[in-house]
Amino acid sequence: MRPGEERPVEGGACDGVSELELLKLRAAERIDEAAERLGALSRAIWSKPELAYQEHHAHGVLTRFFECEPPAASWTVQPHYQLATAFRAEWELPGVPAVPRPLHLGFLCEYDALPGIGHACGHNLIAEVGAAAALGVKGAMEGLRGPPPPVKVTVLGTPAEEDGGGKIDLIEAGAFKNLDVVFMAHPSQENAAYLPDVAEHDMTVKYHGKASHAAAYPWEGVNALDAAVLAYSNLSVLRQQMKPTWRVHGMNVTYFV
Repeated sequence: MRPGEERPVEGGACDGVSELELLKLRAAERIDEAAERLGALSRAIWSKPELAYQEHHAHGVLTRFFECEPPAASWTVQPHYQLATAFRAEWELPGVPAVPRPLHLGFLCEYDALPGIGHACGHNLIAEVGAAAALGVKGAMEGLRGPPPPVKVTVLGTPAEEDGGGKIDLIEAGAFKNLDVVFMAHPSQENAAYLPDVAEHDMTVKYHGKASHAAAYPWEGVNALDAAVLAYSNLSVLRQQMKPTWRVHGMNVTYFV
């Protein structure tokens, strides 16, 4: 067997199927088994959109989903985890010898909506996919033939993505500590395993003018609005020289008389 090759699994219908492919199949089967419940979860969140930090209905739907996931009590669920509408659900394969540091996988569920237009960003689907992925990993681990690796799965319900920064609150509270890798998905018009993210930095610029009589002494004045308009126009012109990975957006001009 050459380096990097998967060892074929022996026995029955699985002959010639690599261990990795078999794990994928078992994960997909587990998700298919839960498809009806996962779809109901998504629809329940979509039907009652809630704004940032107010996702009490979605929080209840998701925590009940993991509390009721068969077999009973297979997930350890902590509702209202660090935030009123956040939660944490954890699973480890029973009977596996305890190790100081198991591989710790995290999956994120978002579920807040936008004001006036509901789940236009598809956070109900993000919650569904996060839950489905966690169930898939659980199913794959439970289906292993040999001694299973020490793996721990954690699902974090992360409120307030659209406004306020719920993940930042949870990071500062230590919710992501000891997680080795964290996964989430986002609806898109394309299928992609990886999408680049863009960091955001807000800047506030204040323009201060000087009043003068517009007819008698206009040269004594300083027009702050003109300065703001010129800055906006210059930024727009500058975009053609910006690199594809750069983004400069939006100016909210407040004019004080």
